Amino acid sequence: MSDFLLVTWDGGGNVPPATALARELVRRGHTVRFLGHPSQEQALAGAGFTFVRPRHARSFDSTRDYTPLRMLGVFADAGMGRDLLDALAAEPADLVVVDSFMFGAMDAVRRAGVRYAVLEHMYAAAYRQGILGGPMGLNLRLRRLAPQRALDSAELRLLMTLAEVDPAPAAANLLQVGPLATWSPRDEREPTIVVGLSTFGYPGMASVLQRLVDATDGLPARVLVSTGPTIDPTDLTARPGAEVHRWLAHANTLPGASVLVTHGGHGSTMAGLAHDVPLLVVPLDGKADHVVVGRSVEAAGAGRMVSRRGSADDFRTALAALLDQPSYRTAAARLGAAIRATDAVADGASALEALTDGAAAAGVQPDPKPFAST
Repeated sequence: MSDFLLVTWDGGGNVPPATALARELVRRGHTVRFLGHPSQEQALAGAGFTFVRPRHARSFDSTRDYTPLRMLGVFADAGMGRDLLDALAAEPADLVVVDSFMFGAMDAVRRAGVRYAVLEHMYAAAYRQGILGGPMGLNLRLRRLAPQRALDSAELRLLMTLAEVDPAPAAANLLQVGPLATWSPRDEREPTIVVGLSTFGYPGMASVLQRLVDATDGLPARVLVSTGPTIDPTDLTARPGAEVHRWLAHANTLPGASVLVTHGGHGSTMAGLAHDVPLLVVPLDGKADHVVVGRSVEAAGAGRMVSRRGSADDFRTALAALLDQPSYRTAAARLGAAIRATDAVADGASALEALTDGAAAAGVQPDPKPFAST
C-alpha cells in the first residue's frame, strides 16, 4: 500500500474532489494525509483524515479573506511549499497530489525532485484563460514560479471535468476522468426553484441573493434558498412562498428541483446537471471560472446566464423561461446522462495508484480505459 500527501487550500469547490479521491484511496487500503490551511483542520480531521498543520503558510479563510491580492498570495505561497517539504522530511510519501492553484507548493516539489500529481478541479478552458493566461499567470511568472513548467513536470494532471462541455487540451500528462457529482433519482412533486450561490465570501453576494429572491415573486414554483456560511438568512427579506435556510444539501433539494440558480462554480453546476436540472448561472467573479461555465451551459442549451448586476426583472425573465421551455430540461438531461456515465473518483484513484510502487506491489491493476487519450 502507498502513502499519499494531498495539498489543498480553503476554497469551496476545490475541496470535495480532493476528499472524495482521498476516501477512495483509504478505502483501497492506502494512507492519506492532508496539508492545508488551519481553517480546514476541523473539517478534514472530523472526516477522519490526518491533517498536517502548516507552520509557514499564509493564513486564509474563504468566508472572509477574499480579495484578488489575497488570492494571489495564497496561490503563490512559498510558505506552503516549505511546509510541504517539512512534512515530507518528517514522513515521506509515495506521491504528493497538489491542488492546481497551489503554485508555491508545486514549485517547491518540482525543484526538490519530488514525485507529484496535480488535481485540476475547474474547466481546463477557464484554467488556461484565467489562471495561466490572465493577470494571475503573469504575476506567478514574475514571481519565478513558472506555472506551465510546474504543470508539465507533474507525473499526472488529473482533470475532473466533463468533456462534453470542457474539451481537454492535448497534453501528454493530462487525464480527463469526468466531474465529481453525486445524484439521486428524480422526485418531482411540484415546480421548485433552488437558489444557492457560493460558500466563498464574494463581495456583494447578499445583494445578488436578495434580487434573486425578489425575482421569484409571482412565479408558479416553490422556492428554496440556501444562503451559505457567509450570509445570515435573517439579512434577507423573504417573501411568502420562499423558504430561506442557512444550508440546504444538494441531495435533499436537487432530486425535486425544476431549476437551480448557481454562481457557476464547477461543483454546483455539475451537481445540478447530474440531476437533469436546467441552470440559471449568475457569475460572481469574472476572474474565476464562473463566466466560462455559464457560457458552456448556454451553448449546450441547458440554461441561461445573467450578469450579477442584473435586475430582479432580468432574473425573473430567465427563470420563467427555464420553467416553461422543455428544451432546457432536455439539454440538461443529455449532459446529466453523460455525467452519470463517468466514474471520476474510481478512475482518478486508479490513475494515482498506478503512479506508486505500492499499487504494483499490491497487485492493483487499474482499468486501462481511464488512460485513453481525451
